[in-house]
Amino acid sequence: RLIIRNGNNVEAPPVYDSYEVEYLPIEGLLSTGRHFFVELTTDSSGAAAGMALRYEGTGPGCRGAPKHPCAHRPQQTFAPVPAAFEQGHCYEPFVKYGNFTASDPRYPVGTTVEFSCDPGYTLEQGSTIIECVDPSDPQWNETEPACRAVCSGELTDTAGVVLSPNWPEAYGKGQDCIWGLHVEEDKRIMLDVRVLRLGSGDMLTFYDGDDLTARILGQYTGARGRFKLYASTADVTVQFQSDPGAGPFAYRQGFVIHFSEVPRNDTCPELPEIANGWKTSSQPELLHGTVVTFHCYPGFQLTGTDLLMCHWDLTWSGDLPSCERVTTCRDPGDAEHSRRVVSNPKFPVGATVQYVCDKGYVLAGAGTLTCHDRAAGGPKWSDRLPKCTPETYEPCHNPGVPAGGRQNPERRLYPAGATLHFSCTAGRALLGEGTLRCLPGHPSRWSGPPPICKAASYDEFYSNRNLDAVAKAVPSGTALEGTNVAIAVFLPVLVVALLIGGIYLYFSKLQGKPALQLPLAGSHPYDHITVESAFDNPTYETG
Repeated sequence: RLIIRNGNNVEAPPVYDSYEVEYLPIEGLLSTGRHFFVELTTDSSGAAAGMALRYEGTGPGCRGAPKHPCAHRPQQTFAPVPAAFEQGHCYEPFVKYGNFTASDPRYPVGTTVEFSCDPGYTLEQGSTIIECVDPSDPQWNETEPACRAVCSGELTDTAGVVLSPNWPEAYGKGQDCIWGLHVEEDKRIMLDVRVLRLGSGDMLTFYDGDDLTARILGQYTGARGRFKLYASTADVTVQFQSDPGAGPFAYRQGFVIHFSEVPRNDTCPELPEIANGWKTSSQPELLHGTVVTFHCYPGFQLTGTDLLMCHWDLTWSGDLPSCERVTTCRDPGDAEHSRRVVSNPKFPVGATVQYVCDKGYVLAGAGTLTCHDRAAGGPKWSDRLPKCTPETYEPCHNPGVPAGGRQNPERRLYPAGATLHFSCTAGRALLGEGTLRCLPGHPSRWSGPPPICKAASYDEFYSNRNLDAVAKAVPSGTALEGTNVAIAVFLPVLVVALLIGGIYLYFSKLQGKPALQLPLAGSHPYDHITVESAFDNPTYETG
């Protein structure tokens, strides 16, 4: 319930009661004194849109004072101004988020007022032009209009503003708004997003064209700082969607977007030169997709990105880099199979790096690098990165093949660590080491002298000493060769023994003597032979 009382307390008589009259009179209310007392009572049954009242002082020279007439400027004098409701005049009009122009600033009868809204707002709930009528009771013929930020619209101005619905108040839930921005065909649109405060379930989308099928320039939710977007055409479509299921406190203030037309071209702005360096471009024209590469003169290094690309919105992908003076050497790196000793990990001028190879490797190159300053160009190492190569040894020469023998493998030179095996042909015995190894060194040498292959005779096989020598000559590690030697030695011995035994048995049988009869000890072997019987032996007779 709204009650407006003609006085300064609750006991003053009312001039308006919303229970009795639904709307305030179009001509407004005029107090008889210096005060109005406004009383508003609400209940808990629900929420309403509320109210908005504007008051105006009517004293001479002080129109529109927000407090007591002229209280805020007591030391000034003013030319007399007729009271707002003086006979023959209308009160001064008002429009929030807008402006107006009047044909007569004193608002006498017959004055016309034309209203306009601030950028981003639209006139609603009233006429664009009103007129002061009725000389006997001056009043406006229409109510003052209202300026509101509405959902959706088509904007064809060269510049303008797009506001979220109900700005600067919070937007409502479940809204789906679309704005179309259009400029001259030979221009393109620049979007300056100055305020962006959306809920987590709300979405603001920019399309590079006149419908929702165009390429998306950007899509945003939540809060973000000020940024700009450039369209490639003369049309942009803006779509805003708020979450229909969010609670009343999930919504934010909204957004403020300024747009304007800019010269239409297909190139990014020219990039300036950088000090102590230069730039190269992938193509002469800076069209979208062009890549510009930055380089520094010797003695300077690049700070920032060395590549910038022209985007679809004709902006560069990053900030301009710079070339800074180099005061240190670059890390020379590690040499494989080595460790290094560094004097200063930042490698300033004068720093040294020493390389030490692992065991079994030798250094090829300078073992110590020093960072030197140069008059032309930046600091540089005194030498290239060394290498650690495996240590090499001289090969062993072929020791020769023994007569009647063989080598495995047979070659002219044998690398350090290689082994050489010897063997003899049938009927020969190996005397010496059957396997030799090339021992690494400078020079490399064999582990022993080469063996020999000696022919085996029958007499040697009867001699224990020679049999021992043959047994020693057979390598214990080569079972196959030992078997061959045994067969070659003992098979002839067996054959000869069998032959001798057979002859002995034959003659013993012819003489009628028992086999293997031994003579008696102490008797001469020929004592029993007489003269007559000396030649009875048929063997001797035959002989």
